[in-house]
Amino acid sequence: MSEPAIANLYSEQRTFPPPESFAAQANANDPSIYEEAEADPEGWWAQHARQLRWMRDFDTVLEWTPPHAKWFIGGELNVADNCLDRHVDAGYGEQIAFYWEGEPGDTRALSYAELKDEVSRFANALRGLGVGKGDRVAIYLPMIPELPVAMLACARIGAIHSVVFAGFSSQALVDRVDDADARVVITADGAYRKGNVVPLKESTDKAIAATDRIETSIVVRRTGAEVDMQAGRDHWYHELVSGQSTECPAEPMDAEDVLYILYTSGTTGKPKGIVHTTGGYLTHVAATQRLVFDLKADSDVYWCAADIGWVTGHSYIVYGPLACRATSVLYEGAPDYPGKDRWWEIANRYGVTILYTAPTAIRAFMKWGAEYPQEHDLSSIRLLGSVGEPINPEAWMWYHQHIGGGNAPVVDTWWQTETGGIMITPLPGITHAKPGSAMVPFPGVKPVVVDDAGEPVPRGSGGYLTLQRPWPGMMRTLWGDDERYRHTYWSSFGPDVYFAGDGAKLDEDGHIWLLGRVDDVMNVSGHRISTTEVESALVDHPKVAEAAVTGRKDELTGEAIVAFVTLRGAEEGNDELAAELREHVAERIGKLARPANVLFTPDLPKTRSGKIMRRLLKDIAEGRELGDVSTLANADIVEELSKSSAGGDE
Repeated sequence: MSEPAIANLYSEQRTFPPPESFAAQANANDPSIYEEAEADPEGWWAQHARQLRWMRDFDTVLEWTPPHAKWFIGGELNVADNCLDRHVDAGYGEQIAFYWEGEPGDTRALSYAELKDEVSRFANALRGLGVGKGDRVAIYLPMIPELPVAMLACARIGAIHSVVFAGFSSQALVDRVDDADARVVITADGAYRKGNVVPLKESTDKAIAATDRIETSIVVRRTGAEVDMQAGRDHWYHELVSGQSTECPAEPMDAEDVLYILYTSGTTGKPKGIVHTTGGYLTHVAATQRLVFDLKADSDVYWCAADIGWVTGHSYIVYGPLACRATSVLYEGAPDYPGKDRWWEIANRYGVTILYTAPTAIRAFMKWGAEYPQEHDLSSIRLLGSVGEPINPEAWMWYHQHIGGGNAPVVDTWWQTETGGIMITPLPGITHAKPGSAMVPFPGVKPVVVDDAGEPVPRGSGGYLTLQRPWPGMMRTLWGDDERYRHTYWSSFGPDVYFAGDGAKLDEDGHIWLLGRVDDVMNVSGHRISTTEVESALVDHPKVAEAAVTGRKDELTGEAIVAFVTLRGAEEGNDELAAELREHVAERIGKLARPANVLFTPDLPKTRSGKIMRRLLKDIAEGRELGDVSTLANADIVEELSKSSAGGDE
């Protein structure tokens, strides 16, 4: 028998069934939901589509000409109408849509009626500036209410938005403006971050000077900082919306009209402009919001603690929650400002019932210590979610115990910018969850883990995660580059098989475990070993909060494993602990995976979305000169790591 595409080393035996009281009230608690969706996937998705408000009903559910899909053909709807007007018309105008918390402590509560009025005023202002259906609008804003307002105002008039994360540089903004041919940019005078003011308007002005495309700049007053305003080009947001009518009919949009472009930051090469359309995308995010998060619109307070600059924020801060009439928390700042308990103070004050965040945040909380959440009453939390990368089993357990009180189910979700919405996840009223596993496909979704030849792998083996059936939230193409779309996503295993770029394994029960990007697989003595499995074994040690591993060239084994380890609390690294950790990995998953080097570090180099930059760690491990690190959230740690790597222990 041939070697598996990726070795399956880590084994997890713990399982957590849904608490009976949770399952009894869950939106999905009958396992037959899976059979129903599998028997008729198109009918399943159509049933969810019809929970939206259509201006014209669709004629055909799906037209699939690989690699291009069209969903809900002939149908017309408007996303802003579905997220706002539909609920106000049904009598829910007074319900809070967003509790907004500014980093300095200022707050706002926006009802659905107030949000609808503000969106309508801004949509009218955009129309007054000549923005219309199909025009691209760049949005470069911090986590303030005007960010979802701007997105929904674009959706209301049929303009296409391109949100650029406010932590990105002016050059990143230029790249995205140029690629999308955006003529309007919406920004702010500044943004708050850990008590400092980030000069967003200054960065925007630099970007405008570097491109000939931007004709209009709209500036939200957030910090009150002095900024240059160019007459005729720059407009204050508050002056534009003042006096505008709250009447603004929503533009009927074809189900396949483009809703937004979102650029993947990419570690190399030109950013890819992921295109998402209207009807299928909204159907997908609304269905997953309702079933994965078990959302109860009348009682839940939901908090997706991500940034709207990423797809998580598009799908599960703005469009999914608002389509489902959620009451959400929107937080502007850092999790540790002014103190390491800021999140828990917010969760306590608003009575948060559902929390969705990334493993990198959970591991940071582990490192800081359980005393911070323990200072606050988190008993309102009934469901926890994880997103962004595979969650280590011990981080899952810490989250479950210290944030969920040992009672709240944890939904570990896998999806991508390209998929639009959640694809693999437990359903919290049905699934017996395993710490670290995304478990099973969302109903109607068909993931298949395959080997190098594209054949499905048996249980107990690892390989490549593919998607072998179209789904409504799927990207339609790359903006202006369909050839790159075909080559990047649909060429590895055939024109009708989407390759996600991620490795995965099936355990003995057939449950899916994500193993990270296939670029992060190490080849040790002829065995392909996932970084995720070795990292999970390290984090399993009681003194470790976070770990990242990479391979470095080795004459004997091909690659040797180098581990970068961050310890919990006041723990300090030394040679004895390094040796102990190497043996711990050997015992937990096998001698083959024992790290050759263990380097202790107070932090790991991460992108601004919190993903660990393993390629950078590989450069450090192999002593290569490092390139531009300006896109990192913590660039100073790189120099520290480079110095310490020379002294790493063998």
